[in-house]
Amino acid sequence: MEALLDHPPTDQRARGLLLVDDHDLVRLGLLTLVQSHAADTGEDVPVFEARTLHEAIELYRHHRHQIRLVLLDLHLPDAHGMSGLDDFLRAWPQAPVVVLSGVNDPGLTRHTIARGALAYLPKSGDLRHVIDFIRSQGSFGPDDQADVTPLRREQTTVSTWHGVNGQRLTLTERQAQVLEWLLAGASNRDIAERAHLSEGTVKNHVSALLLLFGVRSRAQLISQLR
Repeated sequence: MEALLDHPPTDQRARGLLLVDDHDLVRLGLLTLVQSHAADTGEDVPVFEARTLHEAIELYRHHRHQIRLVLLDLHLPDAHGMSGLDDFLRAWPQAPVVVLSGVNDPGLTRHTIARGALAYLPKSGDLRHVIDFIRSQGSFGPDDQADVTPLRREQTTVSTWHGVNGQRLTLTERQAQVLEWLLAGASNRDIAERAHLSEGTVKNHVSALLLLFGVRSRAQLISQLR
């Protein structure tokens, strides 16, 4: 498949999601949660659905200016394993792809990040963890309506962080800032006060970081990165 290199980066004002999964119940579950959270924040979050890789590539072609994140399952009728991720990024190299998988495997996390995915999110547990990550990437609006001080950093600016096994992880500046404070031993309340965020917003960022690094708790994250 020939790469399409002339498309612009994702519009940072975009809020939409592209859900790529051949299981109707998974798409329905995510769609319901997204719509619920979007209604709470008053944001318009369009959701596009695809059952196959081919459908996903075509939907992204036509709606990419509205799409902030692509949630891509690794097992589709026309793709299996890493081939789906590789083919999608070959078609759209700058697409912000988040891999969804029924397997919670740190090894797969490293491989997908190394191949260009923004994150690896297991869907075998509570799908609200996926929603936490979506929220951290700005689909439901800015970090926090009260976060308007000079300490605020643009949510869509990204930085690179190298994980414990050398994998390249892409974090927003806010995520990197929260991670630094977390590694310094700050509690959620401490971080909220320093960043002028609500504790709920900080908790969402911490949840997203745990998913990105493939760990189950902040204690495990601190232990691995120190």
